[in-house]
Amino acid sequence: MIEWSNAAREPFPVRPRGRSLLRGLRRRCPACGEGRMFRAFLKVADRCAHCGEELHHHEADDTPAYFVIFIVGHIVVPLLLLVEMRFAPPLAVHFAIWPALTLVLALVLIAPIKGAVVAMQWAFGMHGFDPAPESSASQTTSRDITPS
Repeated sequence: MIEWSNAAREPFPVRPRGRSLLRGLRRRCPACGEGRMFRAFLKVADRCAHCGEELHHHEADDTPAYFVIFIVGHIVVPLLLLVEMRFAPPLAVHFAIWPALTLVLALVLIAPIKGAVVAMQWAFGMHGFDPAPESSASQTTSRDITPS
């Protein structure tokens, strides 16, 4: 019989996910809501200046960009079709409006969405945000094999 050993691991404390998501969208620390999450436009601070919560664990990678593409596409494409069907402007008008709108929307949305992704990782205890020490985390996958 194979038993999975999980005795040494403390239970993960429940973190408020909705509140964390809203704090991340505001680009604030998911733990306290006061400190800034970013030290530059898209550079996450190593730790919160207000409460000291470590934020360097995040692994947002390309996830915020995928969400931005999805959201901007769902805004721009219907608007483009609506304008074309109602007004039928010349192509030059389309070339002036839609790339500019796409760029502005992408730049406005990328930081709040990245903040929300990092905040959700914090709330779920992903990628090193789990407060359990590393030594006990490695024991969660160890197996005790007992003869039957």
